[in-house]
Amino acid sequence: MAWTGQSIFFIDFEGSRTSGILEYGVAEVRDGAVIDTRTRRCRPTGRIRPEDVAVHGLDAAALRGATPFADDWEYFAGLRERGPLAAHYAGVENGLLKSVWPYPRPSPDFARPGGQQAEWGPWIDTARLYAQLYPQLESGQLERLVTACGLQDELDQLATRHCPADRRRYHAALYDALAGAVLLASLAREPRLAALTTMQLLALSTLDGDKRDALQQGGLF
Repeated sequence: MAWTGQSIFFIDFEGSRTSGILEYGVAEVRDGAVIDTRTRRCRPTGRIRPEDVAVHGLDAAALRGATPFADDWEYFAGLRERGPLAAHYAGVENGLLKSVWPYPRPSPDFARPGGQQAEWGPWIDTARLYAQLYPQLESGQLERLVTACGLQDELDQLATRHCPADRRRYHAALYDALAGAVLLASLAREPRLAALTTMQLLALSTLDGDKRDALQQGGLF
């Protein structure tokens, strides 16, 4: 089955190992479109550094009354059971997720249909995908990539529908999740890329040759 027929959950976190996850955004991509979203702010588990507040805009006052991210175990474990997770430079999101829950429940291995595993990954990584599929692009930075691909208007329209009014900007979790989601969804508009399997998309998401060989079964195209 082509990857476009599989729900993929694009995730972005704001926060750090020091403060804990302060906000999350999730955008579900299927059939080349964003079909669902979810976001909320979370209680810090440690100190929020002023330099981080300057980036994401989440200080103690903005998070007052929020419940801990750890309360959403069932939601995130359920996502992993339904489809692969995705992020832009996924190592950051994977590390933050594993700092709260080292492993999900046993879940489908979307790289090897029919198998199961207890890992949050492998992840679909739009930064790695675009670096390999469009090497002519000068930057893999999220905002610059969205602009270079002509997707900013599409992103802003989605943000108007889905994001809180005060979080419709880069470095807000759902906005960044939607930014990655539109990059992923745009791949479905190219027939050769829309025809890839989920396993092939996962293989393209790693720059590690050994890992790619372990995931890959046959040619990518």
